Amino acid sequence: MFKKILIANRGEIACRIIKTAKRMGIKTVAVYSEADADAKHVDLADEHILIGPPPAADSYLKGAKIIAAAKQVGAEAIHPGYGFLSENADFAKKVEAAGITFIGPGPAAISAMGDKIASKKLAQAAGVTTVPGHLGVIRDTKEAIRIASEIGYPVMIKASAGGGGKGMRIARSEKEIEEGFTAAQNEARSSFGDDRVFIEKFIEQPRHIEIQVLGDSHGNIIHLGERECSIQRRHQKVIEEAPSPFIDAKTREKMGAEAVKLAKAVDYKSAGTVEFIVDKDHNFYFLEMNTRLQVEHPVTEAVTGLDLVEEMLRIAAGEKLRHRQKDIKFKGWAIECRIYAEDPYRNFLPSIGRLKRYVTPKGKGIRVDDGVYEGSEISIFYDPMVAKLITTAKTRLEAIDLMREALDAYYIRGIGHNINFLAAVMLNQRFRSGNISTNFIAEEFEGGFKGAPLDAPLKNILIAVAAFAHARAEECRAFEGGEEVSCQNQARVVVVDGAAEAVLVSAGSGKGEVRIGKKTYPIETGWQPGVPVFRGTVAGTGVAIEIDRLALGYRLTTCGVVIEALVLTPAQGALYPLMPAVEEADTSKFLLCPMPGLVVSIAAHDGDEVEAGQALAVVEAMKMENILRANSNGIIKKVHVKAGDSLTVDAIILEFE
Repeated sequence: MFKKILIANRGEIACRIIKTAKRMGIKTVAVYSEADADAKHVDLADEHILIGPPPAADSYLKGAKIIAAAKQVGAEAIHPGYGFLSENADFAKKVEAAGITFIGPGPAAISAMGDKIASKKLAQAAGVTTVPGHLGVIRDTKEAIRIASEIGYPVMIKASAGGGGKGMRIARSEKEIEEGFTAAQNEARSSFGDDRVFIEKFIEQPRHIEIQVLGDSHGNIIHLGERECSIQRRHQKVIEEAPSPFIDAKTREKMGAEAVKLAKAVDYKSAGTVEFIVDKDHNFYFLEMNTRLQVEHPVTEAVTGLDLVEEMLRIAAGEKLRHRQKDIKFKGWAIECRIYAEDPYRNFLPSIGRLKRYVTPKGKGIRVDDGVYEGSEISIFYDPMVAKLITTAKTRLEAIDLMREALDAYYIRGIGHNINFLAAVMLNQRFRSGNISTNFIAEEFEGGFKGAPLDAPLKNILIAVAAFAHARAEECRAFEGGEEVSCQNQARVVVVDGAAEAVLVSAGSGKGEVRIGKKTYPIETGWQPGVPVFRGTVAGTGVAIEIDRLALGYRLTTCGVVIEALVLTPAQGALYPLMPAVEEADTSKFLLCPMPGLVVSIAAHDGDEVEAGQALAVVEAMKMENILRANSNGIIKKVHVKAGDSLTVDAIILEFE
C-alpha cells in the first residue's frame, strides 16, 4: 500500500479522500491555489503545496505543476478526485510517465470513455443500448440546426469532453439551437478546454439512473447497484438516492450486466460510473461513463457498506477486488442533498461570500461531507457546492424524513444557499411517492421557487416559538442586569405577514406554553437565547427551527418556510398598523446583474429597440453561462458595461429609456 499520496483537488472531495487515507495510515499532501490558502483540505492534509493563483486554469488544471509537487514531496500516487483533471487522459499518462501511480483507470479507458462521442460509438460496438443521435463533431450553428431537424425536436446539445451539467442545453426549436449551441461551446471551452459538442435525441420524462462499477488490474469487474439522480437543475444533479424507487430487480440485473460489459470493453481498473437514461417503460439507454469517483458516491457506500475511496486506493496499489458480485448486498435507503451556494428565490443564481455562521446537523444516520468551516470564503472561481448531506435509514420515507430534519438543523449564514428548497422537495408529495423525472424541478416549481407553503398548524407553531424565544431572551437579559422579570402569562402580539395574533406566553428554562386563541401550545426545549437552532417539541410535535434575532422579533426557518415574526407588546401592537409602508426603489428601467460574475458578451447597443425575451447579455459565474433577457419591449438608453468586466450583484448592465 502507498505510504504517501497527493490529492489533485480541493474542497469536500479532497477532505473526503484525506479522511479515508488517514484511516488507512497513508500520509496525504494537499495542493492549493492562492484563494484556498486557508481552506479546510489544506488544514487536514499532512503536507500542502501552493500551485498557483485562484483561477483553476492557472492552478488546479496545471498538470505539470501538480506532478512537480508530487515529485517534490515524494508522493507515490495522485488521486484526482472529481472534476478538474480527473478525466484528463493526457494528465493520467504524464503521471504514469513520471513514475507516479494515477489513482483511477488507465489513460486508454479515460480517453475512450471521457469523450462522449467516442464512448457512444464504443458502447454501440460492445452491444450496449444508446440514445439515437448524431455522434460526429458539429462545426457550426447551421449544421447543428440541420442535424436537429433530422433527429427531430427536442434534442440535447452536449459537450463531448464534459460533465457536471457544463456545456449542455435542451433545444426545442431552431431559435433555441442558435442560442444553445454557442453557449454550450463556450461553457465547454471554459470548463474543459474543448469546445466540441454533439447532438442526440432528448428522451421525454426521463429518469437519470447510474450504475457504480469497480474493476481491478486482474480482470475482475463488478457493479454495486444503481443510484437515482433524476432531481436535476440545469442538468446538474441536486438530490441523489440509492437504490432507485423505480428500478426493479430484473432491470437492475440487466443494467448492471451492460455496465459491466462496457467496463470490460475498456479494461476498466478503478471505481467508475455508467450513466443511463431510463424511460417510463423501463427501457434504458447508455448516456456516458464517468471514469472517476462520483459526487454522489456516499449513497452507494451507505447501502453497500463499502468505502469507495479505499477500494480505489487498493485497486491502484495492485490488489485484487475483495468482493465478488454475489457478495454485494444492499441494506436500507440513502438520500444525498447537495448544498449549493446559490439563491433559490432568484432562480438559483450563484452566491459568493464568507460563511459567517456554519453549523452542521449531527445524529444517527446523518453524514456531512464538506470542505468548509465557519469563516471559509465561497469564491467565484470554483463550483458552488458547499457540502453534501447524506441520510440513511431502513426505508425511503424514513430516509427522506431524516433528511428534512437534518436540513432544518443545517445553519448557514453569510451566503445564499439552497437548503430551504431542498427541504421543500423532501415534503413534496410527488417526490415522496417516487414519481420523479429529470423534469421534476421545472414541473413542480414552475415559475421558480417561492418557498414552501405555510399552513395554519405550522404557522401557529412558529408563532409560539417566536413568543417563547422572546420571553426567554427578556428573562435572560433581566437576569444579567440584576433585575427580576416575570415571564408568566405575558400578553404579546405576534405579527406575521402583516397579520397580528394576540398570544399569552409563559416561559422558563426548559419548558413553557403559549396560548393562541383558544389553543395552548406546550413547549419543551433545551434551547437558550443565542443558539442558532431551536430544538424541542411544540404541542408534542418535534421541531428543528433556525432562529435569527431581528430588531423587533425573529426570522424563523423550517421545512422550507421562512417567516419574520415581530413580537410586540399590546401597546406596540396597537400602533403597528399605523406604521407607513416602506416603498421599494423602482428598478424597472435597468437590467441589473443578478449575481457576481464576468461579462461574456453584450448583445445590444445604445438606441437599440428590443423585445421581451430578447437576449441582452451573457454573464458567467462559477463556470456557468447565464443569459440575461429583456423583461419587456423597450429602447436602450445606455449600455454601462463591456465584455470582460467583472460585476457585483445588482450592478447596472444597461439602462432603458
